[in-house]
Amino acid sequence: MYVFSLVLIVILTVADQLIKLAVVNGIEVGEVIRVIHFGDFEVFNLTHITNKGAAWSMMEGKTWFLVGFPIVVILGGCVYMYFKRSDSKLLLVSLAMMIAGGIGNLIDRIRLGEVVDYIRFEPINFPVFNFADICVVVGVIMLAVYFIFFDKSSDKPKEAPETTGTDETPVTVEASAENGEPSDE
Repeated sequence: MYVFSLVLIVILTVADQLIKLAVVNGIEVGEVIRVIHFGDFEVFNLTHITNKGAAWSMMEGKTWFLVGFPIVVILGGCVYMYFKRSDSKLLLVSLAMMIAGGIGNLIDRIRLGEVVDYIRFEPINFPVFNFADICVVVGVIMLAVYFIFFDKSSDKPKEAPETTGTDETPVTVEASAENGEPSDE
């Protein structure tokens, strides 16, 4: 499953970069392509914008941090994934998705100095995002589901019965079949 997770990272990262390449080559910056709409009601559009910051353009201009921090997180995620390689498939896939999303946006920051965003969900005023962002968010949700519902490492081991420290054999009390009371035998 570990090898599958590594392959998944590569596939998702390549998909992200190919989509971004298509957006850069096919959509002018600021251009909006209507995809799903009902009359004047917009649901989903494609647009080409760039983001020099993190989510919602926070930390714009802090390139050293926006490159360095993801590198540390990606490397940490890969090491954690290696040590948990025999654990849950859900855990490994969630980590792979988060790592792939981080790598996809990191490639943009290193190559272009900014991240290419293109998915615009219109019904709410939400920032434009990309496939790598979707991978990170879905991976985080899956990781939360794993830790909330499936992680067994937080379960306490069952405590052993206390012993008196002597070599006494335990006394058993048998119940009488007639009235459920201990028998005198």
